Amino acid sequence: MSLQESVASALIRLKDLSRRFIFPALIAALAWPAPASAAYPERTITLVVPFAAGGPTDIISRLMAEPMSRILGQQVIVENAVGAGGTVGVTRVARAAPDGYVLLMGNLGTQAASVGLYANLAYDPKTDFEPIMNTGGTPMVVAAKKDLPVKDFREFIAYVKANAAKLNYGTGGVGATSHLTCLFLDALLDAKPTHIPFRGSGPALNALLGGQVDYVCDQTVGVVPSIQGGSINGLVVAVPARLPAIPDVPTSAEQGLPAFQAVGWNALFAPKGTPKEITDKLNAAARAALKDPIVRKRLLDLSVELPSEEAQSPEALRKFVAQEIDKWVPIIKKAGVTAQ
Repeated sequence: MSLQESVASALIRLKDLSRRFIFPALIAALAWPAPASAAYPERTITLVVPFAAGGPTDIISRLMAEPMSRILGQQVIVENAVGAGGTVGVTRVARAAPDGYVLLMGNLGTQAASVGLYANLAYDPKTDFEPIMNTGGTPMVVAAKKDLPVKDFREFIAYVKANAAKLNYGTGGVGATSHLTCLFLDALLDAKPTHIPFRGSGPALNALLGGQVDYVCDQTVGVVPSIQGGSINGLVVAVPARLPAIPDVPTSAEQGLPAFQAVGWNALFAPKGTPKEITDKLNAAARAALKDPIVRKRLLDLSVELPSEEAQSPEALRKFVAQEIDKWVPIIKKAGVTAQ
């Protein structure tokens, strides 16, 4: 056989081998589905807010959702799922598929205080979620209805001590951040006004505006606009320094109760088992959202304390949740408060 014939024969054998083995293998490789996280997200993402619309957690969620939608290339829609101090919505997320399409904006109440309030809590905040990012701290403010006969927090303290039996305060529900703060204030004043729980801080604020409750202890995000507008009286901020957004509202130290210090928080979570590639994408999108000039200004205008770069990592949030549980559960147990 000539050299030319040998080469031709080899080419024929190679072509046959390709048809039998190489091409089918290549086609199979191309047809093999890529990991779901590689293409994420491919459809709308639902961000569950476990409280009614109009409250602090809802406001922050909606501010974050718009830029995150642009960054991720898919719409992030906010869905309010209320009930049982926020635990109904949180339980729903805990039981959702870990694919990144159902997320949670949890807070101090749902991810820490709930452990001390509910004997049979349907989820474990430490183990049933993948942390994404802390969206910021929210200083707590005591605000009263316009016709409550006090001109400042010192007078308010005296008034509560003398009239606790006929006073009431509204909160976002048993175990909500607003409830914990008022509970803390009750302990400091050794007084027990009537607690009126609502299905979120938004409805509680509406009740305050309408005069149905005497005061609230709530996050700046919810009450600052109403204080600025003069429709309610801001009495005190429970942080060391006055807030630029409401500079005329004094601190608790200035008003003779320095021990009254309280800051709420809201943070993003995904169901346990969500792939790291997905939570990393969500963390990157949330970080970018906080850098959006419009979102950043709006949050700062509402006196939200934005987290540092180091505090924006998932691991930082995981540690923070554990610390908050260790801090608040003993306080709740000592107060003897339980959720029915």
